[in-house]
Amino acid sequence: MRPYLAAALVFLASLPAAALAADLPEVAQLPAQPNLPDPLVFFSGKRVETREQCEKERRPELKQLFQHYMYGYLPDFPLRIQAKVEREDPNALAGRATLREVTIRIGPPEVPAIHLLLVIPNGHKGKAPVFVGMNFSGNHALLDDPAIRLPEAWMYPNHPGVVNNRATDAGRGKEPDVWAIDQTIDRGYAVATFYNGDVDPDRADKREGIRPYLAEKGAKPATIATWAWGIQRAVDYLVTVKELDPKRIAVVGHSRLGKTALLAAAMDERIALAIPLQAGCGGTAPSRGKMGESVKQINDHFPHWFNDEFKKFNSQPEKLPFDQNCLVALCAPRPVLFANAVEDTWANPEGQFQVLKAADPVYRFLGVEGLAAEKMPEVNKLVDSRLGYFIRPGKHSMTRADWKVFLDYADKNLK
Repeated sequence: MRPYLAAALVFLASLPAAALAADLPEVAQLPAQPNLPDPLVFFSGKRVETREQCEKERRPELKQLFQHYMYGYLPDFPLRIQAKVEREDPNALAGRATLREVTIRIGPPEVPAIHLLLVIPNGHKGKAPVFVGMNFSGNHALLDDPAIRLPEAWMYPNHPGVVNNRATDAGRGKEPDVWAIDQTIDRGYAVATFYNGDVDPDRADKREGIRPYLAEKGAKPATIATWAWGIQRAVDYLVTVKELDPKRIAVVGHSRLGKTALLAAAMDERIALAIPLQAGCGGTAPSRGKMGESVKQINDHFPHWFNDEFKKFNSQPEKLPFDQNCLVALCAPRPVLFANAVEDTWANPEGQFQVLKAADPVYRFLGVEGLAAEKMPEVNKLVDSRLGYFIRPGKHSMTRADWKVFLDYADKNLK
């Protein structure tokens, strides 16, 4: 079966998801692999020998395997994206930036929209690079601006100003340090962000946002994949903005949105750099890891994040025909930074370093620098190579100090 599948997957990459699913083996038929699988070895066991094989055969194979066994299939039907600037403030942040609120629509008017907050530095010479990603709190929480639109979707209950899972004015400007937009603007980078609930509110009991429309179209991505697809739709718009450099788009996300950021970059080569912060199991930590959250725990607590096939690996992650080093390999040769915190052992910082080491051979195979460290760096020391790593004191959070590291890494790797 394995030699047949290896030859067939290249052809099957162009087929609909339903056709492909019928040709992949059941989880019980997959062989156990206790170590992190080699991204340069085909499903059949044959080794990748040329760059063309890597890009034209192994890359599509990995994308299909990840979607089938873990994330669900990203929608592939034709899209008509409509973007409208609803408000513009050319003197935001005391005149240092131009702020725009942009409505991005996919499908008919009744389908909920993505509400993108875009902040561009004023006086920047040439086109500005841009960080894009989703936030947990709503755009209104990130800046002290009473005009920023409040989300209408279901909200996390533990964020400032949220009452009965709905945003209120009391949350305005209460989490400025999480995205540190002022600091990023002052370094010459634009910021584009939106609430993840615009695409699919993060609740296990009900699917809302844009996701029901995708289901109507026959697409069935799980929530992490749906969020990644939403980031790609934001990128659709960003590449058209005249003040932004379409070749210098960096995606960033924290925790479950870090899982999302890495998947979005792996599936979309328009994203030039990826920074998943403390993304843990299902993102930057190995599914085969022995520390922190396990595959079973993440599926039990968040059953909507991944597809039903992934749940079949709960007690046997060693049967996965890939691990997260293969997702990093899909980003090659683009830069990827894993960032962590010492006390955040649930995210398995040591395992994440091993994931980077196991992705390094793909970068070197493609003729670029990989991970310039043999062992985990000391605390607060940034490894700023093409595959980068950073760990700081503290807990599970995204802070201004983290953003300074992101900017230092981007300064080197986006120029």
